[in-house]
Amino acid sequence: MRKLLLSALVLTFFVSCKNETETVKKTTINYPETHTIDTVDTYFGEDVKDPYRWLEDDRSDETEAWVKAQNEVTFGYLDQIPYREELKERLRKLWNYEKIGAPFVEGDYTYFYKNDGLQNQYVIYRYKTGEDPKTAEVFLNPNTFNEDGTISLGGTSFSKNGKTLAYTISEGGSDWRKILIMDVETNEIIEDTLVDVKFSGMSWYKNEGFYYSSYDKPEGSELSAKTDQHKVYYHKLGTKQSEDALIFGGTPEEKHRYIGAGVTEDDKYLIISASVSTSGNKLFIKDLSNPNSKLVTILDHTDSDSNIIENVGSKLYIMTNLDAPNQKIVTVDASNPTPENWVDFIPETENVLSPSTGGGYFFANYMVDAVSKVLQYDYNGKLIREVELPGIGTASGFGAKKDEKELYYSFTNYVTPGSIYKYHIENGTSELYKKPAIDFNPDDYESKQVFYNSKDGTKIPMIITHKKDLKLNGENPTILYGYGGFNVSLTPNFSIANAVWMEQGGIFAVPNLRGGGEYGKAWHDAGTQLKKQNVFDDFIAAAEYLIIEKYTSSDYLAIRGGSNGGLLVGATMTQRPELMKVALPAVGVLDMLRYHTFTAGAGWAYDYGTAEDSKEMFQYLKGYSPVHNVKEGVAYPATLVTTGDHDDRVVPAHSFKFAAELQSKQTGNNPTLIRIETDAGHGAGTPVSKTIEQYADIFGFTLYNMGFKVLPSKIEEKVRG
Repeated sequence: MRKLLLSALVLTFFVSCKNETETVKKTTINYPETHTIDTVDTYFGEDVKDPYRWLEDDRSDETEAWVKAQNEVTFGYLDQIPYREELKERLRKLWNYEKIGAPFVEGDYTYFYKNDGLQNQYVIYRYKTGEDPKTAEVFLNPNTFNEDGTISLGGTSFSKNGKTLAYTISEGGSDWRKILIMDVETNEIIEDTLVDVKFSGMSWYKNEGFYYSSYDKPEGSELSAKTDQHKVYYHKLGTKQSEDALIFGGTPEEKHRYIGAGVTEDDKYLIISASVSTSGNKLFIKDLSNPNSKLVTILDHTDSDSNIIENVGSKLYIMTNLDAPNQKIVTVDASNPTPENWVDFIPETENVLSPSTGGGYFFANYMVDAVSKVLQYDYNGKLIREVELPGIGTASGFGAKKDEKELYYSFTNYVTPGSIYKYHIENGTSELYKKPAIDFNPDDYESKQVFYNSKDGTKIPMIITHKKDLKLNGENPTILYGYGGFNVSLTPNFSIANAVWMEQGGIFAVPNLRGGGEYGKAWHDAGTQLKKQNVFDDFIAAAEYLIIEKYTSSDYLAIRGGSNGGLLVGATMTQRPELMKVALPAVGVLDMLRYHTFTAGAGWAYDYGTAEDSKEMFQYLKGYSPVHNVKEGVAYPATLVTTGDHDDRVVPAHSFKFAAELQSKQTGNNPTLIRIETDAGHGAGTPVSKTIEQYADIFGFTLYNMGFKVLPSKIEEKVRG
């Protein structure tokens, strides 16, 4: 009887909450006027209108005024959500715990990253190696770069003796970087700043200088103009950037959009990888011990992803998916390094391999249905052991210098905050090094993997995470999150923001869609170009599974994704607008006919193809391009488009044009808003304060449009009370 009464109370409070919400006055949104222009492009004899082309000009006063007007409307709407501040406060509270990264040794010091809780950027600390870690002091604090945290620290690279540090900074979230060079003893900047650096590492040769990558400054807007001629330079300490030697690239007849350079740990070889797209690379090697040596070609085509991960003298260890879709490691001598001389070292298996090295061993990290399995091998290819992991989830790290006896790795899953473990390389034992003191109890939640069939019968894995004792009544607020592209794998990973969502009784579901890398190159290729619809079908089938199994229903389903995942959301909501209540496309690739004309977008053609490739490719892209498939008279879900005004990877014009199309054609009362973060880019380096505000707005918008007048957790509290 008590259970019956409790169930009745739950139902009463839930219905009450819904009824109250349904009587809330529908706010008429007066969207800013977005004027149109008569712009037409012709593809293979077909005219395509582009009425909002003017929004591509990120430097114009008109665009700036439009952004300001849209934000005023959006934040005016968000301000009416009664629990927005409550969500923000809970996010702040949960975020506010100490976060520490794995230590690493450079020269005489041991370094680690730390965030006290709500600091906008992580701080680098250090202590003398061998001394008590409690003596650690601040070495580099990016929070002092500027007041609002919008200048962030990018990559770092220490000279071989650890006495000099090169590090990059990003301003306003841009992919463009500057390189600063510091004396680690005095903490003083010792040279002029290097500029115009983008998509670059920094790799030292001895202690004399380092290699880095750069584009020429583009004509027009630095944030949107095309960049497709990458170059590798060598910067020698004590010289000006104008004197840096061009090492590779810059040949007009053969453009490479992405070039990376790295020096082997023993300083013997320079390795250069050159790509025209985000998949596939050429591979070259130069013997640095011989000043007169030539650059030797290992691979002269881009049919594989291949990289040198280790060497012992002239013996090279190459990770490759050439004739091995799930990756393998081969060996070859540097004197004759082409593929016909390769010998399998760790052969391909049925699972995807991601290797690393440390302490004189190889660590083969495999994905088994998106979950980690790690094997340790010696340099003869002998299996030493399987590393015993703390649980089922994602293990990453397993890297160290050759002479180190210990390494560190992290472990996490959707309900386990990331912890760091110390691994003793010789005996294979792990010990907990750092566990976060976070106000979240994993025992209250469960995370399980299911498999469902996509439209064509392909079996797709999905991990569903939520509070224990969830009632399968179809009324649970659910976020379905996906990506499905660029060989990117979505493996179990804890998120503070998602923890807050699940605290509200929310479900977080992540399918491993085709186009990703969870099952190797074949899985990736099955979601590219003329097969891209497979990705959308996989995502739609995931939503249908959640509805059929009564985890949720269309009234309580939100779909979310960023970048290529923003395209996923845009395509899904325009193809099946009735399937979900809320759509949350973030920094999305949404204009599929013009994406390749901005910044490095042309490098995405392996996944997408371009509208100039063929009539068939043009028609296929136009058939799903979100900007081109918003229809008059259709009731689209409540939509909150999010982007940053300094996003120079997926330029904000994609989001601007999509929002304008939705606002002009939406039928019904569902809001179609765009939230434009200022001084923000594609996501990397976003200050914690801005991240918290973004999530509070996203979750608040989602729950509000699902009909919740109060937070779902408050309903539970009333019932328990």
